[in-house]
Amino acid sequence: MSRISVVTDSTAYLPPELVAQYGIYVMPQQLVWGDETFRDGVTIDPPTFYERLSRSADIPTTAQASAGEFAALFAQAARNADGIVGVFISTELSGTVASALAARESLPDLPIEVVDSRSTTMGLGLVTLAAARAAAEGKGLAEVTTAARELVPRVNVLFVVETLEYLHHGGRIGGASRLLGSALRIKPLLHLNEGRIDALGRVRTKRKAVERMLEVMAERVGNAPVHAAVIHANAPEEAAGLREQVRERFPYTELYLTELSPVIGTHVGPGTVGVAFYAGEGG
Repeated sequence: MSRISVVTDSTAYLPPELVAQYGIYVMPQQLVWGDETFRDGVTIDPPTFYERLSRSADIPTTAQASAGEFAALFAQAARNADGIVGVFISTELSGTVASALAARESLPDLPIEVVDSRSTTMGLGLVTLAAARAAAEGKGLAEVTTAARELVPRVNVLFVVETLEYLHHGGRIGGASRLLGSALRIKPLLHLNEGRIDALGRVRTKRKAVERMLEVMAERVGNAPVHAAVIHANAPEEAAGLREQVRERFPYTELYLTELSPVIGTHVGPGTVGVAFYAGEGG
């Protein structure tokens, strides 16, 4: 039986118990704040980040892990493994895949497949889980890679931000740029479209935006059971309420609640809530 190691990056926000259960290797991304550099989820955690952000005049920036860091993690993941499948944040949002591919080139003797999830947050997490579950079943490198790649086009990520300021500042605003200049009270409903952030609409209140988000989710999944995760940036009560709405409204195979860490939190801003999901079997 083959043994395939699965690697992802820290923007997947997989619950720690799932990371431990499947032995998933996680590469921390980097947060740069002035002359300080932090490793996402390692040297800075969400409570510390959001507290500092609330009193800071500067918005931090982010950077992907280097090819050298990936090479070291791949070498670690290769111990007692026949191959590696790496599933990472969308190339439209980060240079992470490029770093991983450069690392693969430096390790020609290791069988490594790199998958662009075309997503992030638990959209990336759900694709990573599909790969990890296939690996846990003893499937080979090609089959584990296929399990991830076939799920990529089925995964949806919808979210509501308090303001477009953070996306605009970080350069990740994508197609949502057309909403800039809207009245301050407008709450943008956004989604990941072909790996980039795009606008689904403008709603006058956060509550209405969340309602519309659930309507779009219903339109996309129909009556099929869902694999889903509610995500939030320093909005635990709103997220808990959203999870209950998902629980009541949709039949589900799995349903998680995860908090966005500093690297994505710095781009979407505090108060963001959303849902990542796909319908039907698989994963």
